Amino acid sequence: MLKINLETCTGCTICVRNCPYAAIEIVNKKAVVLDNCTLCGACVKVCPVKALEISVEKKPAADLSAYKGIWVFAEQKRGHIQHVTYELLGAGRKLADDRKTHLAAILLGNNVESITQDLIAHGADKVYHVDSPELNDYRDEPYSRIVSKLIVKYKPEIVLCGATIIGRSLIPRVAVQIGTGLTADCTGLDIAKDTGLLLQTRPAFGGNIMATIITANNRPQMATVRHKVMKEVAADKTRRGEIVKVDFQKQDYYSRTKVQKFVEELEETVNLTEADIIVSGGRGIKAPENFALIRELAKVLGGAVGSSRAAVDNGWIPYSHQVGQTGKTVCPKIYIACGISGAIQHLVGMQSSDTIIAINKDPDAPIFKVASYGIVGDLFEVIPELIKQIKSSRTQQAAV
Repeated sequence: MLKINLETCTGCTICVRNCPYAAIEIVNKKAVVLDNCTLCGACVKVCPVKALEISVEKKPAADLSAYKGIWVFAEQKRGHIQHVTYELLGAGRKLADDRKTHLAAILLGNNVESITQDLIAHGADKVYHVDSPELNDYRDEPYSRIVSKLIVKYKPEIVLCGATIIGRSLIPRVAVQIGTGLTADCTGLDIAKDTGLLLQTRPAFGGNIMATIITANNRPQMATVRHKVMKEVAADKTRRGEIVKVDFQKQDYYSRTKVQKFVEELEETVNLTEADIIVSGGRGIKAPENFALIRELAKVLGGAVGSSRAAVDNGWIPYSHQVGQTGKTVCPKIYIACGISGAIQHLVGMQSSDTIIAINKDPDAPIFKVASYGIVGDLFEVIPELIKQIKSSRTQQAAV
C-alpha cells in the first residue's frame, strides 16, 4: 500500500502532477491516496520531502524445500493428447534434469487411461491420473478444483500448462485457489544456476521487449506456454514410468455449468496450428469474399488458412484463424502473408516460421523486414499467378 507521512507532507501538489493515474488529491493541504492507485511509485520518486512510501505486506515464508518435481498439465480432447502437451513435456524434461528431479503429467478425463503410457513415452516419469465421467468435457470448476487439490497434496515445484483456450481458463483459477503467481504466454523457460528458480521469459509491451519473471516466495512456480513455441519431444516407447491413480469425492466434480454439445468448425484445409504451410490474409484482402483466393492458394499447397486480427475484427473470417499475439502462435515450414502489413502483434505469432513469404503492394510494409522472400505487388494479381504456376508445375511433373 502507499503510505503518506502526514507530518512530513507539505501539500506541495508535486505528487498530484506526476501521478499518471490521477490517484492522489490534496485535501486540507495534505496528500490523500485514492482507490485507483496502482503502486507504480511515480509519486514516491518525485516527493521532495520523502513523505510517500510503498509498503508491501509480506506473508510468512513458506517451506519451499517441501516442493519437488516438474508438472505438466496434459491437455486432451476426446482421448487425444494435444500436441502442446508434447512440447511442454520436452521443455519439462530439460527443467527436471537441470533440477535433478522427476517430471510428471496431470491427466484428467473419462476413460483416458489408455493414453497414460503415451505421456511416459514422451518424457514423463509419473502420470497423476484422475478418471471420471464427470471429467468427460472440460469445465472450469471441477478441473481447477481437482488440479488445485493435487498440487496441494503432492507439492510440485513447477507447473506448466499450454496457453490454449482451456489452459488460459484453467490455470489462472488454479493459481488463485492455491495462492501463487502465474506467468502467461512464455516463450522461454530456464533454471537460474545460482538460485534454482524458474526463469519465465515472455514478450511485454506489445512484443517490443522480453521480460524474465521469477516467483521467488511462493510455490509452485507456474507458467503457460504458447503452442509451437517449443519443440515437440519425440516418443520413446521403451520408457517406463509410474501411474498414480487419484480418486476424488463426488462434490469435487460439482459444476454449475453443463456442456450440451460440441459444434466443430468444418474446414477443407488442415488444422492451423499443425500445418506445415499457412496462407494468411490481412486487411489488404478488402472483403470477406476475397478470402476464397486465400483458401484456393492454401488448398493447392495443402496448407491451412490464417488471418491477421484486422480481418477477424472486420468479420471476414472466424477468430479461430487469427495468427498473432491475441490469436494463435504458429511455426510452419512456410508462412505466406498476403496483404498483411506486419504489425508487431501479428509478428509475435508467426515470426518463428522457417520461411516467410510476404505479398504486399507497399514496399515499406514492416512485414518485409522479417520476410525470407518479398513480392511487391497487387495480391489480386500475384496470387492467381502463383496458383496458375503451381498447378502448371504439378501437371508437368505428373506427365513425366
